[in-house]
Amino acid sequence: MSQERNTRRTLQGVAVSDKMDKTAVIRIERLTRHPLYGKVTKRARTFKAHDEKNECRVGDLVTIVECRPISKGKSWRVVEIVAREK
Repeated sequence: MSQERNTRRTLQGVAVSDKMDKTAVIRIERLTRHPLYGKVTKRARTFKAHDEKNECRVGDLVTIVECRPISKGKSWRVVEIVAREK
């Protein structure tokens, strides 16, 4: 079988910083339920993503995809800007 599987992860989050050149910091939020008490809490993680054209602005909803390491802390790329901050 010569069917190639796409194993790259895709995430959607909000840009929280665009101060670096060709890099945006993206915040990914998720909801988790406490195993014993059942309370739902928000958990967040930030990823540095490569933004080749410096189009991403703070507050934009973006889609990022996993890629090869570009620098020490940057292994994601901005694929598209889903919604602009008004």
